[in-house]
Amino acid sequence: MRRKLPIIPTILVALAVATMIGLGIWQLQRKAEKDALLASYAAAAGQPPMGWPVVPPKEPPLFRNATGNCLQVVGFRTAAGQNVRGEPGYLVIADCRTGAEGPGLAVELGWSKNPNAGRDYKGGLVSGLIAPDSKSRMRLVAATPGPGLVASAPPSPANIPNNHFSYAIQWFLFATIAVVIYLLALRGRWRMEAAANG
Repeated sequence: MRRKLPIIPTILVALAVATMIGLGIWQLQRKAEKDALLASYAAAAGQPPMGWPVVPPKEPPLFRNATGNCLQVVGFRTAAGQNVRGEPGYLVIADCRTGAEGPGLAVELGWSKNPNAGRDYKGGLVSGLIAPDSKSRMRLVAATPGPGLVASAPPSPANIPNNHFSYAIQWFLFATIAVVIYLLALRGRWRMEAAANG
């Protein structure tokens, strides 16, 4: 007996599987892009120090040594983070005015168990490493901690996750599972048809 494939379910499953495979390939492409980006971040640490950008850059110069001038602190905030010994606590960040123009300057002053520590900071020249910041896209992690604080863990490109390969594997597995489930469903359907015709 000739076994027939149901047209609409087969098309739907084929489209779903093709989409999942496409998403897996896209994640592999994203992995290559992320690898190149992380390599550029690692190379940035070896570049000479720069001044804090006076114009907001299209791509933040992350993990580059820099010096900025906090003319006036306009606010403090905290973020979860670690000190150089890996202890959890609060990163104390000062948002600063740098002049009439420019993107401003966010300075990670250091680490403390107390979220209200470091509020005696009044500004001035700060040197350190540029790190990502959720509010202002980039912040300067001070090499020397501010008053009442200890040094926070230095930022590193190694701390930026690159999960695209595992995402790609997941999509390929989903596609494989979808095919297996559909083949099992087809086999069950064909057996029922054979039993009904037999």
